[in-house]
Amino acid sequence: MAGTRSRASTVSATSLLQDVPGAFPDRNSSLPENEESAESNFVSLSQAIHARRADYVRPKTIRIKIGSWNVAAYKGAEKDVGGWFVEGKGVTEELAGLSVHDHENGNRHADDEGMDQREDVAAQEARYAKKQSTIPKNDPGSLPGNDEIGLYVLCLQEVVDVNSLTEAIRPYTDPSVAGRWKAAMAAALPPGYCMVVEQQLIGMLVLIYAAPAVAKDVRSVSTTSVGTGIAGYGGNKGAVTARIVLGETTRLVFVSCHLSAGADKTALERRNWDASQIISRTRFEPIADSMGLHQTTGEQIGDEDFAFWAGDLNYRLEGIPGDDVRRLLMLHTRNEYDLSQRSARKIEKELASATASVKRRVEDRLSVSSYGGSDASSIASTQEQRLSEDSHASTDSTAPTTLVDEIAASDDPTSLQTTLASLLPHDELRQQMKLRKAFHDGWREGPITFLPTYKYDAGSVGVFDSSEKKRAPSWCDRILYRTRRDRLAYESKVKEEEQARKKDEEMKASGADEAADDEQILYDYDPDADGVDVDDYDEYDDVGENGNVVVTKEGFEDEIELEYYTAHQRVLSSDHKPLDAVFRLRYDCVVPELKAKVHAEVAKELDKAENETRPAVTVVVDRHRDSITEQSDADPATFSGVWFSDVRWGQAKHRYLTIANTGRVSASFSFVERPVAAPQSSGIAPKWINMKIKDEYAASSSQKTPAIVLEPGETASVELEVRIFDLHTMHDLNEGLQQLDDILVLRVEGGRDHFVPVRGNWLDNTLGRSLDKLTRLPEGGIRKLQRQKPASSKGTPSGSQVATPSLDEQPPVRFSAPPALLALTAEVERLSVRVVAEWDMIHPPNPEHSITGDNNSPPWKKHLAWPFAEQCWTERTTSQWEEALGEACNALDLGKPLEACLMPLGLPTMQRLYLLADLLLLFLRTMPDGIITTELWREVDECLSESEKSKIKIQGEEQRMSIQEVLSQAPSHSVSFVIVISMIERILQETTGTSVGKNEPPLSPAKRMGTLRRMTGLGKLPAAAVPASEEAGRAMAKVFAGVVVRIPESAGEKSRALWDRRKVEVLELFLRKDGEG
Repeated sequence: MAGTRSRASTVSATSLLQDVPGAFPDRNSSLPENEESAESNFVSLSQAIHARRADYVRPKTIRIKIGSWNVAAYKGAEKDVGGWFVEGKGVTEELAGLSVHDHENGNRHADDEGMDQREDVAAQEARYAKKQSTIPKNDPGSLPGNDEIGLYVLCLQEVVDVNSLTEAIRPYTDPSVAGRWKAAMAAALPPGYCMVVEQQLIGMLVLIYAAPAVAKDVRSVSTTSVGTGIAGYGGNKGAVTARIVLGETTRLVFVSCHLSAGADKTALERRNWDASQIISRTRFEPIADSMGLHQTTGEQIGDEDFAFWAGDLNYRLEGIPGDDVRRLLMLHTRNEYDLSQRSARKIEKELASATASVKRRVEDRLSVSSYGGSDASSIASTQEQRLSEDSHASTDSTAPTTLVDEIAASDDPTSLQTTLASLLPHDELRQQMKLRKAFHDGWREGPITFLPTYKYDAGSVGVFDSSEKKRAPSWCDRILYRTRRDRLAYESKVKEEEQARKKDEEMKASGADEAADDEQILYDYDPDADGVDVDDYDEYDDVGENGNVVVTKEGFEDEIELEYYTAHQRVLSSDHKPLDAVFRLRYDCVVPELKAKVHAEVAKELDKAENETRPAVTVVVDRHRDSITEQSDADPATFSGVWFSDVRWGQAKHRYLTIANTGRVSASFSFVERPVAAPQSSGIAPKWINMKIKDEYAASSSQKTPAIVLEPGETASVELEVRIFDLHTMHDLNEGLQQLDDILVLRVEGGRDHFVPVRGNWLDNTLGRSLDKLTRLPEGGIRKLQRQKPASSKGTPSGSQVATPSLDEQPPVRFSAPPALLALTAEVERLSVRVVAEWDMIHPPNPEHSITGDNNSPPWKKHLAWPFAEQCWTERTTSQWEEALGEACNALDLGKPLEACLMPLGLPTMQRLYLLADLLLLFLRTMPDGIITTELWREVDECLSESEKSKIKIQGEEQRMSIQEVLSQAPSHSVSFVIVISMIERILQETTGTSVGKNEPPLSPAKRMGTLRRMTGLGKLPAAAVPASEEAGRAMAKVFAGVVVRIPESAGEKSRALWDRRKVEVLELFLRKDGEG
């Protein structure tokens, strides 16, 4: 149950403030031990405001009226709700046990003269047959109502027939039913009342109305439903609940339920289960405080200050014959009728039948007792135990054994309250509360001084069920309530009992319980003083003048008092009698204007006190501009953060922060994890920033950097570097999924946080683009496209980055192959020829050189895939290589010659060749669709499979022609494939030395470019004039197979291994001499 369950944690305004960047931190956790005493007077803003609550809180007193009624789906029942619930009519004082005319306000609600003029029972019951309102006419009203009530809480059950199959399978809630009840309430309530809560679950409906002066104090309204009916979740049984906050201080929870019916033990256990499910499954929305801060999780039943549980709980009278109950109660209700009335005759008939049944049962008991013997004694003992179980009477041998004996033993057997007092010990709800099986954790109920509310003949004042079932009367309809004080007192009691139990077990285990038999142990024990400790104090032990005071969750002191708890016996339109309870609640209400004033004053005082001893640092940003001509949409001169200007792939840019201690005390600072949202990466900085603090690297993904302490006047330098090599980050920037716009959080321990914006302008690049998009770029590269402002940019706000027009708009195809691919292959081919020629000039051929054993051997002899073998790239990890790679990529993006961009860097020819070989492979690898796309590869693979199955051996030239025919379906892909193969072939011819003689000069680059142009124009490869080295060709094929061909991602491991081998064979096929298969 709720007492022992683990409730969802909630976050107060104080704890929420600690999660807000820039908030005052918890000094107790951040200060060294030797400073805690000096700062013991520190308080948070919320604590300081709460300490001055008397300045902005004003007490308010209202009445809360809670009504519960099972209308049993009777039509027209809503006609009576205004009379009994709003106006307090329909109460029979003699049957309610209340002296309502002795109200503290004198004869305000009911006077004797008014009651004398009230319509008699006969006339009232006659009107029921005419489908009219059953509220007695001329009833002045016995209870507080109308504008005396601040909150009306109406809990209804069975507003529709819950046993109807139509209602059970209805996929929606019919709003017309609730509409009738709302219309009836609106007509009965005084002007200005408004509905603040409405929640319905099939037959259960809760409506809450607030007076004009109260409605403005209602906040954080949350409603929910819990079904416990069919299959444990059906809405025919369960509860609808509501949570409101009054005056920003007091949480109120209202539960309107309908628990499982039935009089057997199984039904009783199911009711207990229903109640536990309602408690455990109810969840309310998080509460937002006056500063707009939300709880991290919602609250549930048990987290409130005051809870009210009303409804048809369906608990019955246990261990007592129903005929006895009906007879005894109708002895009282018949006084409401004239003997000539039809209902009076029915009561007399029911009394005669019940009396005869009781007499027979008593005679049977006496006859059994006259025989004596053990059997008779056993039967009598069983009856005594069943009839007196859980009663408030003593369990000695003189206890009465029948209901008749219980009444006879009373002082006044003719009193209604005496009759009720003898019945209440048999009430299942009270028994279950005593056994701690349901509603035991602090729940309580007002004194029951009224007749059972179930079950009556509809249309009658006091005729209990006269049908064939003759259901026993029971207090099925109840209103319970609990304060936060009640719940805490119960939890404290349970904790004490558990501690006592453990102590007893420890004593038994150690034998201390038998220590009294040991003469050597002497001690004094006074049972009257046991457990008394004058030094202990518990605020909930005071039950005197402050017995009704409840300390709320927010620390305010409220009071609640139950004024009335009664049933409306003269409401006839259902087989249940409605009942209501009136509570007087005094609560502290926050006045927003006064709180805002106090907030400003407290904040000013705290700032003044804190600034004197608070660490303070100043952050100075390096406002760097690469050149006086550098411009962007966001001018660095007006940007207050770190501006990186234009940032491109592979380029390194550095900016600096200077952190100075400008306070009077030592300052300890660190960079902490910043708040992020997808797709940003978590950590102290975005992953595209490398941070160095006082020459020490700090990982961008770390949650916090080591603390650095600065004495007054000292400074520290922070270096920020941007160098984007990550391909995923590059792709997101190219596609606009991410921007170079983030923030750094500098946290000063004991001081305020500093937020440092970092921003840059990303320049699109060629890498990661599809081949089709690359053939549609304009002259001058992709940067020229980025500088073109779209037509809609006129409305672009200042400071925003100009977006690149979407390439998905399908501009015309301008090239037969990507210009970047042509430039890279041509330059790699040119440099390869040049390197080979220079090597031959410097190192004359020596046939005695071993292929791998001589250090003077050319690199292409050591590495067959030269210059694309990564083992050759010895300078790859250097910063100079990374800078040159970025410059080469930038030349492709601008459409500039590669040679002109790399020459100023002073790299040797060999290094330039390796650099461009790396860039070419990267260019091909990042191409999403590849040169041979997945679709083209499927056709190529199918073509090769058919040739393998053919009984006729197919020559290599025929296979090459078949593959080229497949590739010709995509002209740009076919031409690109030709370009790559031609480059490889040319390099192999140079490195294997088979294409030229000793005295024949190498093919000039100009002549080679002309050959490439003719080949790309034809769209097919020429026949290989000379054979290439098979080993070198195979090595080249292995390198380019993975970057040129794309195979399906969904391919299995076996298929992928087969295709990887076949990719190499396809490229190797084009690198062999003509005619090889």
